[in-house]
Amino acid sequence: MEQRIVTPPNSSYSIVVFSPQGRLDITTAWQFRLKLQECIENTTPHIIVNLGQVNFIDSSGLTSLVAGMRDADKVEGSFKLCNVHPESKLVFEVTMMDSVFAIYDSEEEAINAAPEPMTF
Repeated sequence: MEQRIVTPPNSSYSIVVFSPQGRLDITTAWQFRLKLQECIENTTPHIIVNLGQVNFIDSSGLTSLVAGMRDADKVEGSFKLCNVHPESKLVFEVTMMDSVFAIYDSEEEAINAAPEPMTF
């Protein structure tokens, strides 16, 4: 799985973009979940998951994404999905998870939509 750090234009924070490939299912979801958790705790709470190369996702995969979103939210981060593969898009629609996640058509759109963190 590709993982890279980007900084949006005119921003003071970084975003980690994860690009898993193949299946996000019971055999791969736990490892993916651990990578998200580690990144949120140690690198940045701002995450984008590019699902353009994920052609299958099951309930375990959805659970790992929900857990990542909750972890990011707990530390006032952001969690976005982009490039949802057509094969996987149906799963999000049927489970109504497309209304739970911030989903963008392109990675660039997701990067530019990432909010500035709140500072006090």
